[in-house]
Amino acid sequence: MLYYFLCQDKPDHGAVRAANRAAHLAYLDGFRDQVKLAGPRLDESGQNPIGSLLVVDLPDAVAAAAFCQNDPYNKAGLFADVIWGPFRQVLPV
Repeated sequence: MLYYFLCQDKPDHGAVRAANRAAHLAYLDGFRDQVKLAGPRLDESGQNPIGSLLVVDLPDAVAAAAFCQNDPYNKAGLFADVIWGPFRQVLPV
């Protein structure tokens, strides 16, 4: 089942994001076949990350919760908030 993860960075935590980026990307690489979409959410200038958006194919909500909890960004305390839940892709078909 697909799950979405909408993550909001804590203010002034750019250094935390930068310091944990390599570990975050390595973590996602371990889910290469399951990650359908992933990337930073940007501020209005389109230049500065303010969060993350991911869509990941996972077996169930328990796996989705573990995926979120074990993300190095989350473990480093980058996120002020994470909203996640089941997702149904409609387009593209």
